[in-house]
Amino acid sequence: MKKSKFSDSQIMQALKRVEAGLSVPDLCREIGISTATFYKWRAKFGGMDTSLISRMKELEEENRRLRKMYVEEKLKAEIAAEYLAKK
Repeated sequence: MKKSKFSDSQIMQALKRVEAGLSVPDLCREIGISTATFYKWRAKFGGMDTSLISRMKELEEENRRLRKMYVEEKLKAEIAAEYLAKK
């Protein structure tokens, strides 16, 4: 997954600036992002604070690792089942 060039606090700061009255196109032009990126941030991080964003990212990474482990174990079980079926 591509790493964002913006930190959690920068994302939160951008969201709060729009809530304070700055227009979305002006903010996007200022920080160099597309309006689509801003709306994705708002959909994903709206209503959170920086600590919640950090926790969510940690949980997403843990979930990714667990899914990878599950797929590896499932593959091993399938290989073992095929081997036993041939005998």
